[in-house]
Amino acid sequence: MAAPSAANLSLLGLFLQADFVVKLVMLILLFASVWVWTIIIEKVMTLRRVNREASVFEDEFWSGGSLDTLYEREGADPSNPMAAVFGAAMNEWRRSLRVAGADISRSGVRDRVERAMGVTIQREMERMEKWMIFLASVGSTAPFIGLFGTVWGIMHSFSAIAAMHNTNLAVVAPGIAEALFATAIGLVAAIPSVLAYNKLSTDLGRFAARLEGFGTEFAAILSRQTEEHK
Repeated sequence: MAAPSAANLSLLGLFLQADFVVKLVMLILLFASVWVWTIIIEKVMTLRRVNREASVFEDEFWSGGSLDTLYEREGADPSNPMAAVFGAAMNEWRRSLRVAGADISRSGVRDRVERAMGVTIQREMERMEKWMIFLASVGSTAPFIGLFGTVWGIMHSFSAIAAMHNTNLAVVAPGIAEALFATAIGLVAAIPSVLAYNKLSTDLGRFAARLEGFGTEFAAILSRQTEEHK
């Protein structure tokens, strides 16, 4: 077997001359890396959008206008998580007033409203956190998958060297380079995953706290309005 030429040490050359198992590992990691960046871009854009829409909604909410008017415009068919929380609270409050009438309990209404908002916040956050577990999984497993490809590639390379009875560096280097390439791809997939997961988790947590804060304030407002209906 002739020693591989220098041209074969390019990234494409390392992939093409790698063992089938190492190629499979590289393809899996490349796919994971592409999917990771797709998720990162989508999450960043989503967080920017929902925060912007939440700011617009809060401005309208605190402008002093009618809650019923705001509900008809935003809450009945919500287009963002904060409007959905508002709509869930208004739905429950209206239903409670309609069913209980004058005998309505202020604490009972507040409990039901808070439960409705809590369920809505959980549902909205679950929707926004979709694929976050994939980022965490890639961040924790990609280096080990790459290491598996490296170990397999080195074993295959050493077997070929033993069969050729030749330990010349020109023979050894390409096989080792192929094997290490798998670990490099694993790190390329893992590092952005870990960094993005930590950053996005923090941002999602802040947005969840923002929704919960709005829900607490709105529950207090509806509780006071319940007293006025008595």
